[in-house]
Parts: sequence; C-alpha cells; structure tokens
Amino acid sequence: MSDQDELWWYDLKTKSAVQAPRVGSKAADRLGPYATREEAEHAMERVAERNEKWDQEDEED
Repeated sequence: MSDQDELWWYDLKTKSAVQAPRVGSKAADRLGPYATREEAEHAMERVAERNEKWDQEDEED
C-alpha cells in the first residue's frame, strides 16, 4: 500500500469523504488530500472558517 492509498479527499460532487478519487474525476471537484477520513469529512467547515477569516482580514485593510 502506498502513502497515496492512505489519503482522503472531500468529493464536492457527492459531498462525501472518499479514500480514492473517482476514476475520471477532476481535481477541481475535490478538496484534499487529508490524512484522515475525519479531516476530509470536515473539509467544508474548514473552508468556511478560512473564508470568514480572510473576509475579516480584508475588512481590516
């Protein structure tokens, strides 16, 4: 098993954590890689948190 096989992604089309991207899926349709399934499952929460932080930083400038 390679290191790549142990990684996880968040699939934006299926809205789920996947260990191996779908055959033919575009990189633009997924977030990751993540070290664990739990990290991948919370990918959209992290995106929202980062966006909020960046919006606040923009307002401060």
